[in-house]
Amino acid sequence: MMMANKLSLSTKIFGILGIFFLIALVGIGLTLHVSWRLEGVAAAINDMGSQRMRTQRLAYLLSAIDQRLPAVTEVEAATEIERLERVQKALEAGDSNRPMFLPEQLGIHHAAVDLHDRWRSQVRPLVREFLTIKDTSRRHAIVQEYALRAESFIREINQLIDLMERNYSDSTNLLRAYQIMLVLLAIVGTCILIAYSFTLIVRPMRELQEGIRRMTAEDFSVRLQVNSNDEFGQLAEGFNLMANHLQDLYQTLEERVESKTQSLAEKNQELSTLYEITAFLNEPMSTEALCNGFLHRTMRAIAADGGTLRLYAEKDQELYLLAHEGVSSEFIQQEATLQCGECICGEAVTIDGSIEATIGEASARQPLTNCKQEGIQTVAAFSIVYDRRVIGVYTLMFRTLRSLAPSERHLLETLGQNLAVAVENQRLQASEKELAVAGERNLLAQELHDSIAQGLAFLNIQIQLMDESLRQGKQEEAQEALERIREGVQESYDDVRELLVHFRTRVEHEGLESAITKALKKLEAQSGIATSLVISGKGLSLPHDEESQALHIIQEALSNARKHSGAKKLWVRLERQPEKLTVIIQDDGQGFSPEGETDTLTEHQHVGLKIMQERAQRIGGTCQVHSAPGQGTTVTLSLPPITARPT
Repeated sequence: MMMANKLSLSTKIFGILGIFFLIALVGIGLTLHVSWRLEGVAAAINDMGSQRMRTQRLAYLLSAIDQRLPAVTEVEAATEIERLERVQKALEAGDSNRPMFLPEQLGIHHAAVDLHDRWRSQVRPLVREFLTIKDTSRRHAIVQEYALRAESFIREINQLIDLMERNYSDSTNLLRAYQIMLVLLAIVGTCILIAYSFTLIVRPMRELQEGIRRMTAEDFSVRLQVNSNDEFGQLAEGFNLMANHLQDLYQTLEERVESKTQSLAEKNQELSTLYEITAFLNEPMSTEALCNGFLHRTMRAIAADGGTLRLYAEKDQELYLLAHEGVSSEFIQQEATLQCGECICGEAVTIDGSIEATIGEASARQPLTNCKQEGIQTVAAFSIVYDRRVIGVYTLMFRTLRSLAPSERHLLETLGQNLAVAVENQRLQASEKELAVAGERNLLAQELHDSIAQGLAFLNIQIQLMDESLRQGKQEEAQEALERIREGVQESYDDVRELLVHFRTRVEHEGLESAITKALKKLEAQSGIATSLVISGKGLSLPHDEESQALHIIQEALSNARKHSGAKKLWVRLERQPEKLTVIIQDDGQGFSPEGETDTLTEHQHVGLKIMQERAQRIGGTCQVHSAPGQGTTVTLSLPPITARPT
């Protein structure tokens, strides 16, 4: 008991909770293990049933082949054998991912292996012989013999299934026992925790509440009994100390109030300065105006006589004067540029904080000559830091000896960090604009590569072939090359027209549905492909730029269908739902292999699909292409709700 009183409250609570947690964890782990075994045995029973069914089906196939039924061939029987053996191998090897395995109990696994060995040594050779010979009488005899062996094989499979079902029943009973154990543990554990909580928490809490009530009634003689060394014991000791000092606090209350009022006034002034300068830094303006305004407001708030602000060029290891106030033109000319480490401003680049110095304390390394000529007595330099990287320094100058208080230093360092964020935001905005321009150029390059570049490459090859044919006097081949060049020029011309249409197309105020309708009408007029548009559901419209990107993806899909699919019909479904917007484009064309088979998927199609997927990713969606040779192509564009878009 004495040992328990010395333990902390958290140790006591965590100790008993840890014990119950470990017991529950073991019980849950056992339950999960048994559940996993049940899933594996159930899957094995299912596969054994599949093996039984395929054995019966193989008997039917052999009989049908023997009777020369036209609908059944030896290939189908061979395929059925391969499927049956795949099931056997899966059963023997097991699969922990499904899960699926044969249990070791009751000799099930060894019996299954023996059964499969019997299949390979007795049944499979018989079937292989049937498929290889042409003798009708021998085939008929094999069918009869297979029927007998298959019946015995299936009977053994049924026995194995019975054993596995018995194992499944045993595991189910074990699982129920574990679950009952967990229920009992929960009941017992709850009762113990309630009693433990009342002793450790509720009773000491009531005593503390009673002491607080008496203290509120100005009964300062109240004291709590300290019964333990845990957190409540420490609270009781603290309560007793508070009661001892409360009378002293009342006696010095007026003095303390005055001191706190002065401290609050200083804090309010600091917050006002911080708010004013932070609000100014959030206004849109040039970097030079930003730095000048920051320096002016900081000097006014701290009552400085002069100041400078320099930005650091890491490449040149130099500081460049960008803003100044309260200093002469000679000072500006002499200190327009400083090396890293030169003077107090250059030294501030090497630290993350501030430096304060007076003219009388200036060292030989930092003589502060120019400041002395200006009549400055005290100089304080503060680094402008962004993400632990110094991007500049600002300096405050005083014509009298002045020592900054710790709160003032902290305020000025915080202001320097805010200025760093504002300067970096301006740089990031400029970079973002450059990236946007680069992105548009990249899209333009992709579109050109997808259309004109490949067409010109094709024309170049045909011109070389025609030139070779003319030199060899092969007029017919030259004429054929000329026809291909003419077709290539026309196709390039059509691609250019289509490219211009894509660049000029915008989703107007009538919305995405109207734009898709116009695109389908144009497709029908150009290619004769019959189109159909189905619109369903309701939901919020996408932002204008996202609808434009979605329209480009749809146009690319329609263009691919016109150029490559050979389709006669094309269907478009637009489904608006609160949680997403889906556009499905499907045709009945020749299809292709999306995995990249070179004989069905051209480089042009590769680039087109990549562009569609990049556009979808840019607006937070996905673009999936499903196709197979001879089965048409389906393009599915899915966009998440506006609230889930990346920013």
